[in-house]
Amino acid sequence: MLRRLVRLGAVALSLLVLAVVVPGSAVKSTEVALVKLDRADGVDVDPNLIWILAVGSDARPGQDMTRTRGDALQLIGMDTRTGAATAIGIPRDSWVPIRGHGYDKINAALFFGGPQLLGEAVGDLVGIQPDYVMVSRFKFFQAMVDDIGGITVRNPVAFSDPNLKPKGFGTGPIRLGGYDAMVYARIRYNLIRGDFDRSANQQRVLRGIQTRVRERAASPGFIDRGVLTAMQHLSTNLSPAELFRLAQAVAHVVPSKITTCVVQGSIGNVGGASVVLPFTAQARSYGDQARKDATIERC
Repeated sequence: MLRRLVRLGAVALSLLVLAVVVPGSAVKSTEVALVKLDRADGVDVDPNLIWILAVGSDARPGQDMTRTRGDALQLIGMDTRTGAATAIGIPRDSWVPIRGHGYDKINAALFFGGPQLLGEAVGDLVGIQPDYVMVSRFKFFQAMVDDIGGITVRNPVAFSDPNLKPKGFGTGPIRLGGYDAMVYARIRYNLIRGDFDRSANQQRVLRGIQTRVRERAASPGFIDRGVLTAMQHLSTNLSPAELFRLAQAVAHVVPSKITTCVVQGSIGNVGGASVVLPFTAQARSYGDQARKDATIERC
């Protein structure tokens, strides 16, 4: 999954770089936000490890995407020394404590307190607080997939949705355009394991994006066009130097050193709403394994 975010990152983050560095770009973004989080005093942070929480926002037109419920949650780590990277998928309905708000679904943290609070909630669950949170709207994601010419994913189990995709997705390698990639990453109700399978599907889509961008990176003008697109849609509080550091870290990731896992849990009911009761020991195990070198030996 990280691969996917890697090239998507290589484009996305590089774009971010130019969006800030180019004088007079006057970026007014409502599509993608990259936010550096405040860290608690005394926290020992390894400068060689970078953690980014990638979030898909289900914000409606006119809504602030950084203050609505997050839809897709993937915690991505990169080790700039070794090129290793890992992604930890977190079901959006995970029932967890949110600082100052009691227990709620983890995606509600974005609504209550923006990227900062969501990053803290994820940190409390996994044991690793992200350095950055990247939030994007699904429409932007859809347009990006179309712009790179679509992607291919390997789908292990056929599934469908009566509203979003009545004919469904078959098994094996399947080609996805922007709309289908967005739907593939969002469907959960007809999946055998609901939120858990959806999180894994999101990782497959990201991997497909990374593969496609890698294939096209050498095409004349491809990266330039991606940069120009990002410049129109990015909002960030990072300095140009930090953006360059992130872009370099993304480009340094070695595909063979990427690992991915999804936090599991049991299904519960709170106030009539279905929730995921995450296996917190497992989530912490992933964090413990990945904390020093962005590598998870086993899920």
